Amino acid sequence: NTTCVFSPVPICWFFGFYAKHISLPSQDPPGGGRVFSGIQPTGVPHLGNYLGALENWVTLQNQYPSVIYSIVDLHSITQPQDPAQLRSSILDMAASLLACGIDPEKAILFQQSQVSEHAELSWILGCLTSMPRLRHLPQWKMKSKLKNEGSVGLYTYPVLQAADILLYKSTHVPVGEDQVQHLELAQDLARIFNGRYGHLFPEPTALLSSTRKVKSLRDPSSKMSKSDTQAMATITVTDSPDDIALKVRRAVTDFTSEVTFDPETRPGVSNLVTIHAATAGIGVEEAVSQARGLDTGAYKLLVTEAVVHRLTPIREEIERLRWDRAHLEGVLARGACRARELAAPVLREARQRVGFC
Repeated sequence: NTTCVFSPVPICWFFGFYAKHISLPSQDPPGGGRVFSGIQPTGVPHLGNYLGALENWVTLQNQYPSVIYSIVDLHSITQPQDPAQLRSSILDMAASLLACGIDPEKAILFQQSQVSEHAELSWILGCLTSMPRLRHLPQWKMKSKLKNEGSVGLYTYPVLQAADILLYKSTHVPVGEDQVQHLELAQDLARIFNGRYGHLFPEPTALLSSTRKVKSLRDPSSKMSKSDTQAMATITVTDSPDDIALKVRRAVTDFTSEVTFDPETRPGVSNLVTIHAATAGIGVEEAVSQARGLDTGAYKLLVTEAVVHRLTPIREEIERLRWDRAHLEGVLARGACRARELAAPVLREARQRVGFC
């Protein structure tokens, strides 16, 4: 028997040694499958992150028997990071996920870099991946064009994404439409590995979110993003009621006062309807019905009320959790131990198939 002793250093080093030197049985996903997803530690999420992904994560932890969520800090350093800020952002993201409803008793929540098996499996899979395959992925084409160059890490991070998924024999992955091609790479690599070395990895299935994308409040042709240079464009889950009211009030609409839902010709107003419907837990048609008789100015007050009502408990819980650093580190450390219990035997079997041991 082994015991994971938790300390301020968030890693179960003893279990890691044990798993690499003792043969452990590989644990296949239980009936109903296993969900895996990850999120970069970019501080606190914005409204689009919450409505587009995290709200769905909470639903999935109640639907599937095995659910794994990772704060993917290895992915985050494909762009330059200040080390102190990265440490803080990891804990801020942990606090945000807990406040949004992720339950460590139902889902494994851990920090990616605490489980070294991710990086080792990524190397094995990278040796099965061609350079032209990676060059055609949309994220590389977009980000390398913006920078006029790109790091090796940025180029190969879809392989690490595939390793994240396959390491746990994940069967389902919640993704946005912009990540479908990266999941297809994971499916391809599962087939290639299985074909060359014998079946080990299931081919994961995409779980596409039905939630409409939240757009920038200042430019509804693009999605909401924390990297937006316009401060009024993005609502974060820790914004105060006054901040939310100001941002919604300044949201771009048009010169027609009636509230309708038509994303093609009225993207700004339609974005507000989407936000209202999602935060109030109603359909788009009901949101438009509630706006009947209101001009867009008055409707913004209704949208503000719905957003504030939804985000206030989350903001308050994040503020409470930020004062308890030891608790956050403990949650991530315990999650890392549980993740390693699943990851270590899978990597050991992959190493044996490849011929390392």
